[in-house]
Order: sequence, then C-alpha cells, then structure tokens
Amino acid sequence: MTMLDWHAERTDLAGLQLLDQAPESAGIDLAAVRRYRLQRVRKQMHRYGIGALIISDPVNIRYASGARNMQVFCSRNTPSRYLLVTDSRNILFEFTGCEHLGEGFETIDEVRASSTASFVAAGFDIAEREQKWARDMLACIHEITSPDVTIGMERMNAGTAIAMANLGARIVDAQLPIEMARCIKSSEEMKCVIASLRATERAVAKLRDAIRPGITENQLWSVLHQSVVADNGDYCETRLLNSGTRTNPWFQECASKQIQANELIALDTDVVGCHGYYSDFSRTFHVGPDAPTEEQKTLYKLAYEQVQNNMGIIQPGMSFKEYSDKAWNIPEKYHKNRYYLSAHGVGMTGEYPYLYHHADYPDAGYDGIIKPGMTLCVESYMGAENGSQGVKLEEQILVTETGIEVLSQFPFEETLLT
Repeated sequence: MTMLDWHAERTDLAGLQLLDQAPESAGIDLAAVRRYRLQRVRKQMHRYGIGALIISDPVNIRYASGARNMQVFCSRNTPSRYLLVTDSRNILFEFTGCEHLGEGFETIDEVRASSTASFVAAGFDIAEREQKWARDMLACIHEITSPDVTIGMERMNAGTAIAMANLGARIVDAQLPIEMARCIKSSEEMKCVIASLRATERAVAKLRDAIRPGITENQLWSVLHQSVVADNGDYCETRLLNSGTRTNPWFQECASKQIQANELIALDTDVVGCHGYYSDFSRTFHVGPDAPTEEQKTLYKLAYEQVQNNMGIIQPGMSFKEYSDKAWNIPEKYHKNRYYLSAHGVGMTGEYPYLYHHADYPDAGYDGIIKPGMTLCVESYMGAENGSQGVKLEEQILVTETGIEVLSQFPFEETLLT
C-alpha cells in the first residue's frame, strides 16, 4: 500500500470544501469565520485602546477581512495593499487594478485603490509620496473616528510612520492586538485548519511515494508544491527538505543534491494551505532498500519521545513557564543542535505564543497562559553536534477545555520506531 492509498482510506478531505467560496452545505461557514476573526481584532483594539489599525501584512489582511491577493509580492512591496480597521468601518486599499478582488466580503465596507508609497513606485520623490500617503490616511481615519485616535500600524517603510508621527498622529505597534486576536480559534475556524491539514497530508503522501534514489531534493519538494496549489493552497513558506548528511544540522534548504539509498529524508511542511491556514508538521523518512541503522532508529525514537512527552504535558490553564519547566530534557549529546523552540502557536502562519526549552527560558522565554482554542505545533530536532544525520518531527494540536486534540494525522515510520 502506498502512502497515498493510506491517506485516501483515512482522510476526511472529501467532506471538507477547499474553496474560499464554499457554501454552508459543504460544512464550513466561511462568512462566520470571517466575522469571528474581525470581531477578535476589534475586541483586542478595544482592550488596548486602539481606535484604528492600518494592516499591511497580507496574512493579517486576510485574517481581518478574508481578502487575499499576491501575498508574497505584497509582503515585500509595502505599503502597496493595506486594510484600515476601525470600530465601525473597514476600508481595503487594494493594489491598483485589483479592486474587484475585495468585493463581496461582508467584512469590507469599501474598496479603494491603494497608493504605493515605496521607492520603486515613487523614485526620488519617495519622501513626498510618503507625506501625501500619511496626510490622506490621517484624513480618512479622522473622518471615521476622531482627531485624537490612537493608531496601530504594522510594518511599512519607515518613512510612512515617520510622516504620520510628524503630522501629530499617536502611533503604536499593531503586532500586539493582532497576535492576541489570532491566537484563539473558533470551532468553525478549526474546520478550515483541518481542511488545510488534510490537503497537506495528501501532498506529503505523494511526496513520500515519490522517494527513490536518484531523485533530487528539489524535485521531491516540487511534488508537495504541486499538490498544495492544486488543492487551492497558497505556498510553502520555507524550503525545508533535506537528505543524508544535509539533515544535520537542521535548517538546510532543499537543493539539487541527489538522494541516495538508505539515507534519511527530513522535511517541515510550513504550508500556507487552503483558506489561508497553516499546515505545519514535520516527518523524517528512510529511503531504503535496506533496514534503517541503529543510529537512525535511535535519533528517530528520541525525537518521537520528545514530541509525545511534550504533547502529553500540555493542559489548558498551564503557564508557559510551567510548560518549559516540565518539558522533556534533551540529552546533552543533542542539546547544541536542538530546535530553537519546544512549541509554537500556529494559525494562518506561525504565531504567538513561542514556548521555549527550559534551558533557553531564562534568556528568551516569556510567560503567559495556554488557553483552549490555541493551536500549537510541538517540535523536535535530534542530531548530534558534528553528526552525520538528524531527525525532524513535529505535530500540530488543538488545546481543548480538557486537554489536547492531535490534528496532524500523517503516520510515523514504523521501521524507525522498532
């Protein structure tokens, strides 16, 4: 039986609509998802005394409105597309010529053409363009709210924020309210998460079946991409697939290296999938045809133990510090090459919170509470310093009122666990 056969037998993908215009009869009320997310954003704005948000991150624009357009392009070219959120009105400033893409969303009251205040768009007149952008934006905000409103801004070229401040605007960073909004998922939102995961698992199944000596890492990674896009997913944020000696240390991007017999192949999906939701799980495979070595099995078993142990201690109401204190102890041999996080939040991309290993908590950690509705990814990388290979494993979970639910369903490798 192939991995794709396994997935076809067990998936609930057929009952989950992947398209953004899915009707309620398909099992997902996307209008309810959008309304919930906007309500979360506005609630956090009230909590932190923010009267207007200028959102430029394409992922956050999609979170607060449902509208997507050229996400990778707009991540670099800012501000070329942005969303103004107030308590009473949402205005999408869409990339010129794309205004029609913002139509039909109950979360968007008006669509206007954006003004791209970047050097490539304005040339040496950039400062003048930024000042005009700031004047126009402040006039729009003051018309809807009040002159003394506190404005949250996301990352843009510095000149736009400087121009706003020079005009007397009270500016704060928008990261806090947006991250706090995103971290709690609704039950309807979880249907989108699961649909994205099932589609990504199908893509990984195709990748697993395509493994053979002689195929390159890039060719293998492209199998995943093709399937993700075919199921209306957006893109992979990273290129984390590697084989053989390139599995140690971690964070080596896939390349033209040919895969050899009996090597390990490690990957991290990092997929922005259907409905814009992140599918983030990691697996390590053995190429064969021979049985895995004892070293390969040891690495795999340790990584599996770390993930299972740390999933097992997560409870709603637990503090981040308590989790860090109770988390699995990484053996000294593998500690230097450890993954930089023990677990992290996940939604439409990676998000708040970050949960650190207890050895890293004093320098990097911060406290908070693990709450029902959070979706988390529990991580492990196991590879000795100066070692010749390593194993990456990761599971995606939902924190419930009573414990956790494991969301990722792709199987582990029995030959590496025995």
